[in-house]
Amino acid sequence: MFKGTTTWKCPTGVTSVDYLVVAGGGGGGTGGGGGGGAGGFRTGTGLTVTAGTDYTITVGAGGTGTSASSANGTSGFSSVFSTITSAGGGRGANGIQGPSQTSESGGSGGGAGMNRNSAGSAGTPSQGSSGGSCLFSASAGAGGGGGAFASGGNGSNSPIDQAGNGGEGLSSSISGSYLTYAGGGGGSTNTANRFGSGGNGGGGAGASSGSVSGTAGTANTGGGGGGGWYFAPLTAGGSGGSGIVIIKINQ
Repeated sequence: MFKGTTTWKCPTGVTSVDYLVVAGGGGGGTGGGGGGGAGGFRTGTGLTVTAGTDYTITVGAGGTGTSASSANGTSGFSSVFSTITSAGGGRGANGIQGPSQTSESGGSGGGAGMNRNSAGSAGTPSQGSSGGSCLFSASAGAGGGGGAFASGGNGSNSPIDQAGNGGEGLSSSISGSYLTYAGGGGGSTNTANRFGSGGNGGGGAGASSGSVSGTAGTANTGGGGGGGWYFAPLTAGGSGGSGIVIIKINQ
């Protein structure tokens, strides 16, 4: 699948297209990190185009996860066709106490890390959902990243630490069969096997223990990356999956 920027020349006789534009997913945080938000999901029919015109298509890359307590991961990158722009998914927050604990808004918002209540919000125009929060100020599961269809799950510590699942994505049949895109990444925590699952649509799961990293989002779905493990050695959040742009010609 293509990733980057290219040009599409509208063929003779074509006056409108249907489109699917999905941005890159956000990277997951570390240290009981929040899941990355899914890339923005925008689809529509009957977009006016002009025969003979060159249209730039950009397929956004996924953001990177992080294993460094002193640095955030990165949000995903936008995908663009003509007048349609989908925003990259917001990064998930780091969960450990330190200077870098912020989630970020995006197409879908990144999940809050452990020890943090804030989560990223969704972009406008409507193209995703907000990330999940951490419901307690300390020692609780991180939130999942938002997905195109649903918000990320909230992290909890009742009755035991439990990270939030990534939000569910949305399906499209523009490719000829129904496929699901833009699922959020699951959060992680400090309790083995209490990680959040990735949202349907390419979201990566949060780390289940200190021996694994958060799972990366699936390429060309815009899925968010899963959060990394809390205790030392900290494990990395998963990187977000790259986006996709599909254009269907109307004859």
